[in-house]
Amino acid sequence: MQNETTIIASRRRALASPFIKFFRDNAAILIGLLAISLLIQMLSGNGNFLGGLFFKQSNIMNVLRQVAINAMLACGMCIVIILGGIDISVGSVIAFSGVIAAGMITNYQLPVWLAVLGGMVVGLLCGMFNGFIISTTPLPPFIVTLAMMQIARGFAYIYTSGAPIRTMYPEFYNLGTLFVWGIPIQVIYAVVIVAFSIYLLNRTKMGRHIYAVGGNREAARFAGINDKRILFFAYSYSGLLAGICGVVLAARMFSGQPTAGDGQEMETIASTVLGGTSMLGGQGTIGGTMIGVLIMGSLSNGMNLLGINSFWQYVVKGVVILFAVYIDVLKKRAKDVKSLGKNILASEAAAPAKE
Repeated sequence: MQNETTIIASRRRALASPFIKFFRDNAAILIGLLAISLLIQMLSGNGNFLGGLFFKQSNIMNVLRQVAINAMLACGMCIVIILGGIDISVGSVIAFSGVIAAGMITNYQLPVWLAVLGGMVVGLLCGMFNGFIISTTPLPPFIVTLAMMQIARGFAYIYTSGAPIRTMYPEFYNLGTLFVWGIPIQVIYAVVIVAFSIYLLNRTKMGRHIYAVGGNREAARFAGINDKRILFFAYSYSGLLAGICGVVLAARMFSGQPTAGDGQEMETIASTVLGGTSMLGGQGTIGGTMIGVLIMGSLSNGMNLLGINSFWQYVVKGVVILFAVYIDVLKKRAKDVKSLGKNILASEAAAPAKE
């Protein structure tokens, strides 16, 4: 009986430990998210907390719907940044994928499922191009994805001649506007992709290799890990997610817009770094990234509720990005100092033994 009780208790601890670790590792940003939410609730009620607008069910659903695209993109961005890279092409790939999907339906009367697949394939091909160039040449990821950002946006404008492509087929626009049990369908997409990404990073060989390559690429290579394959996969995955987001956004807006996703890459990067993913690579989690996504979404929603000018919103987001990267650098520096201190103590402890 005692053995059975001990086994049950150990199983409960094993199940609880990931959640405890999650809250412990992300305590600071969770407190930040809570503080921002409470402040917006108070201000939106003109000092009356209960009269605030932020925690209303309709507004919470609105926030979740607004952050769904960013959440899906951030999963790919998190993996890319863990590898020490960057992908600033995702916003343009959203536009390119969206107009291709819309055009296949409106201009060529192709089936909706084929148009959806076409948009996703366009995103995947853009990501594969990035991954191939980055993994096989010495070109920096920033330059490669900057080039893709221009190429994809240019093709989106060429394909549409600068005008939106309207799609009024219910089978298509329901993919971005439908509600399932009161939940926006894009939120469901985001939950599935986030769950898969968490599994990928934490429960698969590929995930372990991603952290290894991001932590020390040379050491990973000597350990027999194909770093080129890992980089190719990461950028391909980021491109595929951008393609999915492009199709969903086109469905939600009833049209493929060549301007869609403009500036989205910056918000995605900010969310990822806010969530604790190090710009220097080797560190980050999807769970932390999702907290960063919620912080950025709450800020945007809160500023809209408070009637803050949209021009000032750009300023606030820019400050948040700067602050997030600065905190990341400070954390990295503190970690390096701590590691150096441990090495010095270890060497001093070993010195008498050598004598």
